[in-house]
This record gives sequence, structure tokens and C-alpha cells, in this order.
Amino acid sequence: MRKIKQWTAMGLATVMAMSLSACAGSKGGTSETTSAAETSKAAETTSAAASNTTSGEPVELKFSWWGGDSRHAATEEAIKAFTAKYPNITVTPEYGAWTGWEEKQSLNILGGNAADVMQINWNWIDSYGQGGKSFANLEDYSDVLDLKQFSPESLELCKLDKKLMAVPISLTGRLFYWNKSAFDEVGVAIPTDLDSLNKAGEAFKAKDPDMYPLAVGEYDRMILMVYYLESKYGKNWVDEGQVSYTEEEVKDGMDFITGLEKNHVIPTLATISGDMADSLDKNAKWIDGKYAGIFEWDSSASKFKKALEGSVNKPGQEFVLGDFIKMGNNNGGFTKISMAYAVASSSKHPKEAAMLIDFLLNDEEGVKLVSTERGIPCSTEGLKILQDNKLGDPLTIEANTKVMGYSKFTLDSKFEHNDLKANPDGVYYKVFGKLSAGEIDSKQAASDLIKGVTDTLEN
Repeated sequence: MRKIKQWTAMGLATVMAMSLSACAGSKGGTSETTSAAETSKAAETTSAAASNTTSGEPVELKFSWWGGDSRHAATEEAIKAFTAKYPNITVTPEYGAWTGWEEKQSLNILGGNAADVMQINWNWIDSYGQGGKSFANLEDYSDVLDLKQFSPESLELCKLDKKLMAVPISLTGRLFYWNKSAFDEVGVAIPTDLDSLNKAGEAFKAKDPDMYPLAVGEYDRMILMVYYLESKYGKNWVDEGQVSYTEEEVKDGMDFITGLEKNHVIPTLATISGDMADSLDKNAKWIDGKYAGIFEWDSSASKFKKALEGSVNKPGQEFVLGDFIKMGNNNGGFTKISMAYAVASSSKHPKEAAMLIDFLLNDEEGVKLVSTERGIPCSTEGLKILQDNKLGDPLTIEANTKVMGYSKFTLDSKFEHNDLKANPDGVYYKVFGKLSAGEIDSKQAASDLIKGVTDTLEN
């Protein structure tokens, strides 16, 4: 796997800003019918399309993905539209929240029991690709999956052993989001730098000891610490397969995280664990304004917004996108392929599976239904469809444009390896858990983190 280059930090923002030229025509658009003749003609057209791309024999596909409720609902509607277009194809959905999802799916992939079509994280290609054996080579199905809609650079990032293991859905990065109503209640400004962040912690504690301006879990802490280090030292976390930072510099990062706890900016991990919630968006303290900020992917923020706005105890709360918090002389943060679609090599119907991917990413009907539930599309045609129809969540569009224009650092392909980010046995979880509990100091945490990351990079 190659690293994401700096084009990822600029490319989508450029595409969003430019006026895309008209393509040869959308591939799945439907129109309203007003007569029996028109209805019959539409049915004949759909039947012809199906016969040109499938054998017409009954086909059963399984499609797996993770996400929030709005992504689930939109994807199920897209599946209905796809099976209406191709009546001989049945698609069985399998979806859930992120917690525990990778562990379950990795066993399915390595055991040859994976779904035909899978929403995957970019690092799964490297972690579970088995040298190019786990996933079908999608270049073999370019007659039904239009790969010309994706930049060569983005496709190259999804290759293993020169085989195209997946197609990218979107690019993403992390941003700060805030419950403005909570900050207004406390009477303090939304943070823009480290000084104002720590002052917010003091103000929240004075207002209510159970209130915090920011909440971050173990993996979030790793990403936030790297953001801090990149902002201060101006180096990628990993370069040429090695950690770029010294133990003393990483200790500085650990002190930063510990300082956030001491200054009441973030709750301890024991506090968050005691909330008994599967994920932060389902945490009652987030929903009711006790936790007033998150550091989250632009493609995932909508579920936090929906949860906040659905609060029964505190209706009318306002969810806003914040500025990047200034932590040094550099623009910290990295961008990455948010997620991708892959076809299992064990699929009995890889061509039809590729057709479903094309429908979701390039077809007008599919793109409209899924919209920005998985972020701003990498597909040129998909992006054009959303722009032409003024579709998509405005917050997601604003956030994606902002992060792509700001964050310039690269992400190594093993940053999200399961040995590092798995809960509870991954290196990130162990190190930040022990640090938060006071079982190890920042020096030991830095040493343990570097060793764990280095071991993963070398395997």
C-alpha cells in the first residue's frame, strides 16, 4: 500500500470548486411516467438494460456496511432502487454500528465468508488483503463498473499486488464540532487555540463538574495527539515505514493529552466508560449537552448532529462546525480515503456485485439516494450529480471542503491497523487507557506507543 499523497488534501476541494463538464449521460436516471404507454416503454428499457449486463438468472448478493441510522436508511433505499432496475438480483443487507464491526468482518474475510459487496476501511486492503487474494480485482469488471470516474491516483491507493482491490468512495479528515448551545450556557467562547481550549475547561468545570467542552475516546486521542504533534513539529507521524518522532516528542504529545484531562477539557476514559454507551453519539451526556465537543471525521459527523438535535431533555441544541484549533505553526491533521467498496474474491457473482458498486457511486438514481451519507464522492460523475441537483448535507460539504484545504499531512497505510486500533486489545487502547488511569506516566506511554507502532509497521 502506498501513502496518501498531498493531492488528497487539495484534490477534492479543487473538484468541488470547479465546474465539471457534462458527461456522456447518467446511467440509471428514472423519469416520471404519465401514461400506460410510457410505463410500458420504461419497463422495456429496464429489462433491456438488465439483459445487457446480467444473464437474467436469479442472483443473490450480500452487502455489508457500518454506519449510523441515516446511512442505513439511505442505503436500503438505494438497494430497493437497484433491485427494481435489475429484478433478477436480490440484495440482502447486513449492517451495524462500528463497535466490533472490524473484528467480525475480518474473520469473515479471512475465513472466506465475506459479503459479496463490502464497505471497507482503506487499511483493510493491506491488513486483510492476503497479498491480493481476499478481494476481487475490480479491473476485471470495468465493463460494468466505470473506473474512469476515479482519478488514477485514488485507484492506485486501492491496489495490492497490482490488483484493484476496491474503489474509493470518499476522502475524509477530522474536524472539531461543537454544541454551541452548551458553550452559550456556560458563557465561554468556542475554542480556536490551546489557550481558549483550556479556558473552556475551567469554565465548564465551574458551571458543572459533569460538563466538559470536548470528549475523545482512545482512538480519538491518538488522532488528536498526532494532530498536536504535526501542528507543533511539522512532520508526518510515519515516513518510509518508521515513526518520525523521537520518544521525547511523543512524550510531549502524551503530556498534552494528560493536560487536557487535568484541565477539565476532556473526561477521563474511566468516566466515558462509566457512561455505558456503545458509541459517543449514543452517549446521554453528548445528547444532553454534558459533553460539548467532538473531533470527528467529516463523513461521520451527521450522526452526532442528529443525536444532539433529537435530545428530549434539551431540545433545540445547535450543532456547529468549528475552526481548526491552533496548536503550533503548522496545519495539523491528515486526510485519507474515508472508505471504499470491495467485492469478496469468494463471491459467486462478482460481476453483479460490481454492478451494485457502480449503481451506488456512478448512477444518478443511486447517487441521489445515498447522497453524502458516506462523504463527498470521489467519483467525478457522482459529485457532478450531487452538484447539479443541489443535493448533499450542507454541513458535510462545508466540512469536507474545509479539511481538504487545511490538512496537508499524509497517513501511513498501517495507522488504522487492527493491532493498533482494536478495542480493547489494540496498542492505542492499551496505551491511552493506562495513561488515563495513571498506571503509566507519559514517558512510558511514549515508549510503549512507539514500540507497538514499530512492531506493526515491521510485520
